[in-house]
Amino acid sequence: MPHAHPPLPQPDSAEPLSPRDFARWYGPWEPLTPATIADFLDGFDRPWWIVGGWALEKATGVSRAHEDMDVSVAHSDAEALRIFLRDRGWTTWNADSGWLRPFDDRFREIRSDSGIWVRADATSPWVLDIPLTPFRGGRWTNKRLPEQEHDLDEVTWIGEDGLRYLNPEIVLFMKMWQSRAKDVLDAERTLHLLSAPQKHWLAAAVGAVDPEHPWAEVSPAAP
Repeated sequence: MPHAHPPLPQPDSAEPLSPRDFARWYGPWEPLTPATIADFLDGFDRPWWIVGGWALEKATGVSRAHEDMDVSVAHSDAEALRIFLRDRGWTTWNADSGWLRPFDDRFREIRSDSGIWVRADATSPWVLDIPLTPFRGGRWTNKRLPEQEHDLDEVTWIGEDGLRYLNPEIVLFMKMWQSRAKDVLDAERTLHLLSAPQKHWLAAAVGAVDPEHPWAEVSPAAP
């Protein structure tokens, strides 16, 4: 029986690396896009959906720069995705708390709130970031509010391109503590476009984890 790996040590600093330093330590990104992701995952028979900045861009219609491409799958489907990508010549790495290690036959146990990074080999750029999502009883489970469960169709929507995207209020919730300039701009562009039910969901979710956060006061009646 495979053994779960011990908790990974945490970096001394929570400050993210600059793009230049990131590339120096981990290598550059040449991410996929919504125009190329469907072909890349063609044949993978488990649900997947686009999250992060691309999901917000599709929801708002406002273009912005993208450093990576984020797609999520259920944690229980991670092994199937690893095999799918391996058989197509890609290598997978487990990204967990600021650390990377191979996600292969040697290290198959990964935590449900970690992620998978994908590239062809050590000399090639990263193309895909896959933050995993816990599922319970076949239902999407909020990794920050584990008691919250939804059917996947309730928390995602289908774009005109036929791809599935995470709802914008949930994307904002997952990014609520990020303060990069592009994240602040994402919030400014997205908050006023949310429907009343979406604003209510966001305020309740944010308030449950950080009552002092300004989004805990998002008014459903706000323009």
